[in-house]
Amino acid sequence: MLQQTQVATVINYYTRWMQKWPTLQDLASASLEEVNQLWAGLGYYSRGRRLQEGAQKVVGELGGHMPRTAEALQKLLPGVGRYTAGAIASIAFGQVTVVDGNVVRVLCRVRAIGADPSSTLVSQQLWSLAQQLVDPARPGDFNQAAMELGATVCTPQRPLCSSCPVQSLCRAHQRVSSLGKDQKRHQ
Repeated sequence: MLQQTQVATVINYYTRWMQKWPTLQDLASASLEEVNQLWAGLGYYSRGRRLQEGAQKVVGELGGHMPRTAEALQKLLPGVGRYTAGAIASIAFGQVTVVDGNVVRVLCRVRAIGADPSSTLVSQQLWSLAQQLVDPARPGDFNQAAMELGATVCTPQRPLCSSCPVQSLCRAHQRVSSLGKDQKRHQ
């Protein structure tokens, strides 16, 4: 539900969803029409359909057992890519790091990485950096915090640097701050 959507928007949808379908078995037995009705207003209807298809696959083909690794999630569940698999494995099963667009932005700013994050090499380096930073005992907490930080504070436009909990570590903030000081000295 959080793919391309902020937490504040999702909370009520998630609550209603979990009340209606508290288990994978419940969701697997729902009709697509029911899923779409509950999803109405959230957008990207394929996400709801994919959740239901995934539940049906877990219940019908995997004996009700959810894959527990990012690799298995990606391989076995429809529509699950690297990011979604990493998020599920991290948050639900305490494994791996997640690097979504928000985390990419946070990492690039904290380390002042100016290279194109969509390039394969930079992407691999960002995943590696995230692996180094995460607390292996609580990867889900790190990942959720980094995603939320990027979505609400370290935003693409007009980041709220004065409210950022990692401001003192942020190389991009330090560079911008020093530019402001240099400009004042030259006036």
